[in-house]
Amino acid sequence: MFYRDERLALFIDGSNLYAAAKALGFDIDYKLLRQEFMRRGKLLRAFYYTALLENDEYSPIRPLVDWLNYNGFNMVTKPAKEFTDSMGRRKIKGNMDIELAVDAMELAPHVDHIVIFSGDGDFRPLVESLQRQGVRVSVVSTIRSQPPMIADELRRQADNFIELEELKDVVGRPPRENYDGPETEMQPE
Repeated sequence: MFYRDERLALFIDGSNLYAAAKALGFDIDYKLLRQEFMRRGKLLRAFYYTALLENDEYSPIRPLVDWLNYNGFNMVTKPAKEFTDSMGRRKIKGNMDIELAVDAMELAPHVDHIVIFSGDGDFRPLVESLQRQGVRVSVVSTIRSQPPMIADELRRQADNFIELEELKDVVGRPPRENYDGPETEMQPE
């Protein structure tokens, strides 16, 4: 539930949202996503969090990061760490949970409603703390993938759960074949 006069902020866990949309068979059109939430309330900020490999000459997520940066999103990035797992596979790690939580806590006194695009159960204490400050919290993820992409404890704590698949007609677009997305940069936790 949204109110037209409430002050909104969006907090997007990039790799988590990408993985959820991919599991549902679509990509996110971020221009449409921003417009949709501007329609739902007074959108003050839209944050997008992702880790980036700095030593790669070309990162598949770089065009998205640049576009978001020029189109009304506050980009929060940090260097990802690269390692080889026990099977010899190249893995990328870059958790942005702390950055998202700190920014949400700092913005809380200035907003009425925060929308978190993530299913990560680590955000449950953040949601609880925001609620104690009088902020309503909605969480966008999916229970319609196998396995579900949202932690049960996060879904229960949120004031509202928004099923990502139900936003598909509003903010979705067909997946691009040649784009691997942020999950090539890092694996959601």
